[in-house]
Amino acid sequence: MAARRRLSSNHAPMHEDQARRSVAVEAARLISQSGLRDYRQAKLKAAERLGLPTDANLPRNSEIEDALREHQRLFLADAQPRIVRALREVAQEAMRFFARHEPRLVGAVLDGTADRHSAVCLHLYTDQPLDVLAQLHAHGIPYREQTRRLRLDRTTTRDVPALLFSADDTAIDITVLPYDALRQAPLDRITEKPMHRASAAALETLLHEAG
Repeated sequence: MAARRRLSSNHAPMHEDQARRSVAVEAARLISQSGLRDYRQAKLKAAERLGLPTDANLPRNSEIEDALREHQRLFLADAQPRIVRALREVAQEAMRFFARHEPRLVGAVLDGTADRHSAVCLHLYTDQPLDVLAQLHAHGIPYREQTRRLRLDRTTTRDVPALLFSADDTAIDITVLPYDALRQAPLDRITEKPMHRASAAALETLLHEAG
């Protein structure tokens, strides 16, 4: 409400570019501090907090991503590298566990924008998704099932199973894809380009290079 009062007391309307930037910065703060991961929801909530119409020209997801990196650089410079490394080490263990399903690391833990709220996100590739469930059952790991819609390319979407569980208080988010999808990564929701993903070997190299 305070932000709304400040804006409404200013007789000059906020310039469109300034408004977009303000929404991006506020959305990045919400994502970092509250763990909100839905970028659209973060933008709408940020606009509301700033007293801006939610149907305004809101920033693109890539602008939110840039603002998030800037926020982390300014406010989490000391903690961020430690958090990312710890999550990558959890990812390494999870990828060893799921090694027969060709795991690939994706998302914030891979690109370095992860924070204490972030899940380790893995893609598994198999034509027998029940084998993944059986593996979790065999090790007594409780999980939740969801269905996730991915864009395989600019014209094709597919609903695939997703599994959520915890390992040592770290959230693990598994997306199970058919084996032939290993050839081409799904499209990233931010860039609309194929997702950046890393094999177990690539992650090991990344950890080694980070020291």
